[in-house]
Amino acid sequence: MTLRNTFLSTLILFFAGFALSAQNNRAPLPKADRERLTLMEDTLALLGHVSVNDSLEDNRFGATRLMIPILVEALKVPRSFQYPFERLKTISIQYAPDSTFRVFSWQLFVSDNEYRYYGAIQMNTPDLKLFPLVDRSFRVVSPETETLSADNWYGALYYGIRKLDRPEGPCYLLFGYDAFSFFKRRKVMETLQFNAEGKPVFGVPILPETISGAAGRKRLVLEYSAEASVRLNWDEAMGLIVFDHLIPVVGKNGEGEVAVPDGSYEAFRIKQGQLEYIPMLDTQLQAEPPRPSPVLDDKSKDILGRPKTKNR
Repeated sequence: MTLRNTFLSTLILFFAGFALSAQNNRAPLPKADRERLTLMEDTLALLGHVSVNDSLEDNRFGATRLMIPILVEALKVPRSFQYPFERLKTISIQYAPDSTFRVFSWQLFVSDNEYRYYGAIQMNTPDLKLFPLVDRSFRVVSPETETLSADNWYGALYYGIRKLDRPEGPCYLLFGYDAFSFFKRRKVMETLQFNAEGKPVFGVPILPETISGAAGRKRLVLEYSAEASVRLNWDEAMGLIVFDHLIPVVGKNGEGEVAVPDGSYEAFRIKQGQLEYIPMLDTQLQAEPPRPSPVLDDKSKDILGRPKTKNR
């Protein structure tokens, strides 16, 4: 059995083995419980640092393996949902806008061409309700079209979340990063709903078909050159989900064709619980300069384009 498969089995056993514990999330977190959580948070922060920064693969895997039961034990503490774990710099914690749950996610570097992701959804319920997220992205053939579950998750490091109020029930948009491979990275807009049994389902078909190739797509996956920087997130000022428009180019390092931003942006507007596609933002730079020629080429005007005054 490979190191990865051994660790995956350990992950499932630790998460599956936690017991439900009564939690009254409305009452204040007692001092003793807060101090206990602080101690566990310090240990998690140290292990997280090792899991990200250690040069040896065995040490990174070992630190991550130790993190899992400690995190589960911490979340068993009554009212743990109130505890923010602010010092866990290597673990992303994203809260649903309606505070019904929060998502923990983190990344493990395996090799230049392999990354693993780990996570859990903690529900804001009186009894601890925790869903482990088991990364099976290496088995997902079509990441944009498949409906997935918590134990068959397209792994990502989440950095944002939005809520859509739909007639079928609330749907959540998760924005995530996947380091993917040496030459290519991915940004993902994941869709999440909870089914009638209260279990998470990833891959809600809400992308409008007006976006190119969107028919049947259940999540947006932007794959791009590792040398590029790509935007995919909610823009509070614009009130839109904004993402880079990508174009294909030939890679500089023999990696073949890759995608890079061309400087323009696409977007989604959230309207009545649905996504409305905007193929190009009208706030972008103009295609042509506003003046027929550069200001400085006209010697009769100053740098601001104003007529020069003659010296007396």
